[in-house]
Amino acid sequence: MAKMEYNVTTTSRAGEDSRAVAKQASIVLDTDMAGRVDAFNPAELLLAAVGTCMLKSMQRIIPMINFEMQGAEIKLHGVRQDIPPKIEEITYAITVDTDESDQRLALLHKNLRKYGTIYNTIAGATALSGTIERRTK
Repeated sequence: MAKMEYNVTTTSRAGEDSRAVAKQASIVLDTDMAGRVDAFNPAELLLAAVGTCMLKSMQRIIPMINFEMQGAEIKLHGVRQDIPPKIEEITYAITVDTDESDQRLALLHKNLRKYGTIYNTIAGATALSGTIERRTK
């Protein structure tokens, strides 16, 4: 089986926004030393990648396990260590709009942890843990 490959180009030019480009998509990056409130910094991009991976995995998994849901939200939190600089811990809370049982929610969570490419990559490098719950109506 052929391996999947990914390509992203990041650029920074004096007087212009820093950007990441993949396919036909572009994201403004926070690379300014003063920070930017209108762009993701590298740590936020990492958290977004983990969350996006989990959401994409949900879309792949829910038909396979016949899981009924109307939507999902994932809140992620990262903790940075100063020396050496790294993200030492990521925690997440998944909230799913569903009437499925607690056992079925646990099955979805198990599959998200088992089959997510970015999830497994990050879990191999830092402490990664979280919860899944049903949204209360």
